[in-house]
Amino acid sequence: MATPQSDPSLSPLKTIAVVGLGTMGTGITEVLARAGREVIGIDVSEAQAARSVAALETSTARAVARGRLTEQERADILGRIRTGTDLTAAADADLVIEVVPESYDIKHQVFRELDGVVRPGTILATGTNALSVTRLAADSARPERVLGLHFFNPAPAMKLVEVVSSVLTAPGAVAAVTDLAIELGKEPVAVGDRPGFVADGLLFGYLNQAAAMYEAKYASREDIDAAMRLGCGLPMGPLALLDLIGIDTARTVLEAMYAESRDRLHAPAPILKQFSEAGLTGRKSGRGFYTYEAPGSAGVVRDALTPLDGAAAVTGRTVRSVGVAGSGTMASGIAEVFAKAGYEVVLAARSEEKAQAAKARIGKSLDRSVGKGRMTAEAAAQTLDLITPAGSYDAFADVDLAVEAVAEDLEVKRQLFATFDKVCKPGAVLATTTSSLPVVACARATSRPQDVIGMHFFNPAPAMKLVEVVRTVLTAEDVHATVREVCGRIRKHAVDCGDRAGFIVNALLFPYLNNAIKMVEEHYASLDDIDAAMKLGGGYPMGPFELLDVVGLDVSLAIEKVLHREFRDPGLAPAPLLEHLVAAGCLGRKTGRGFREYARR
Repeated sequence: MATPQSDPSLSPLKTIAVVGLGTMGTGITEVLARAGREVIGIDVSEAQAARSVAALETSTARAVARGRLTEQERADILGRIRTGTDLTAAADADLVIEVVPESYDIKHQVFRELDGVVRPGTILATGTNALSVTRLAADSARPERVLGLHFFNPAPAMKLVEVVSSVLTAPGAVAAVTDLAIELGKEPVAVGDRPGFVADGLLFGYLNQAAAMYEAKYASREDIDAAMRLGCGLPMGPLALLDLIGIDTARTVLEAMYAESRDRLHAPAPILKQFSEAGLTGRKSGRGFYTYEAPGSAGVVRDALTPLDGAAAVTGRTVRSVGVAGSGTMASGIAEVFAKAGYEVVLAARSEEKAQAAKARIGKSLDRSVGKGRMTAEAAAQTLDLITPAGSYDAFADVDLAVEAVAEDLEVKRQLFATFDKVCKPGAVLATTTSSLPVVACARATSRPQDVIGMHFFNPAPAMKLVEVVRTVLTAEDVHATVREVCGRIRKHAVDCGDRAGFIVNALLFPYLNNAIKMVEEHYASLDDIDAAMKLGGGYPMGPFELLDVVGLDVSLAIEKVLHREFRDPGLAPAPLLEHLVAAGCLGRKTGRGFREYARR
């Protein structure tokens, strides 16, 4: 519905041409027409222009059915749109937005033709997310009127618009387009000209890493996607997102990024080239990382790589009682999870007092659940009764599964596993919750490495659904089966991965966070703009700097160092700004200052 913000009298950009009427061009056309602009849609294909009109008719009819538009408003919107196949139709436009294929040759041709058609004051905007705006501007007859206007798909729903200036762009053009974006109900972020800009510059490096992880057969496509959804709260997993974006499009963006950065993290994973050249471009072709019901369909269907349903091939060991070692937030959270599932839990710490304090913390957590109506007071009392605090690990003598959740220090963990080896009965499964250290090093500290496995819970353990199940080359099959069965009983989603730094989530998450810090170091964009771009453009629940301050900059730096040491990739070297902040004691929320300052409680 029309609002004061969408009053076209507020902006001099009243008539706007959109060149290229694919999915993005059609979406932008709808956004503009809904905001009261006269829109000229242009596409070289008459059939594509007709499909665009049909899509607009369908989407606006859907809005009427849902009560979001009246029939009159729908008629007015459609009446503001006209389409054609000739660029001369843009002669009266105040702004032209091109969203033709990501090719310099095609875009140059469009800009050259527009130079001979439009008025001298018309602003020319490219919708590219991968190509150089400066290069396109330099070849134009009016470089000062050329800029980037990067919408996100689907344009009607996504709030972010990146406004991209080159060194040639006139400030007045930037101001006019920025005002327009605000009037469209979007949130504009001002960025400079580099491939991927902010959102895609961070997003596509992460997607590339995920593709490489899958190509290396480190984890299945389902487990990679589930890990990032459940471990990071993302709306889609990276491989499903690549299929949605288009694998060929992703490859183009990455090649442009790599040409400028020469960062190996941006060098397209070979599998992206293989899929692209085979025509397996994702949803639009009906097959990419997943197989779909039909080209253009979102429905995933079973294929040769789909995991089989049913019972595991190997039977696990019986687990009735669980020992949890540690007294911190993670240990108490894990103990709570097991007790809620009906397991008898021994919660052991270095002293009786620490163990009792950890049990008291669990009691308060259960009380909060009762207060929120998530469990009864009786169930909470029964859960707490299942937990026995102990001041010595000797209390683990009869447990079937021992889980350590102590400090992220390899020597501390090795000593603890040596203790487990002495006190735990034969056949007990021994698990580490490490997020970054080698599980096999814990295993080698025992005389029974076949019984050792990683169970990486996420904080807070009672709320987070993911557990990364980490097998070493020595882990027995029935130990793996046992932990998978236990994860099902405690209502966690288990994903399988091998014993290498970062496992799935941290190996994909922390390079992305590190690259965000590098953007700030290079004065490319501000903390606020980067956080806004990733939340609005990528659907992330938190921006990278919000997340870094929550996780702790010291923890983040430690994980970055582990990843850099293991993979030996220069692109994984911790950003100097992160090291400087940690050295200064600015560790995030826990110290009151990290990338931002926080009020002391």
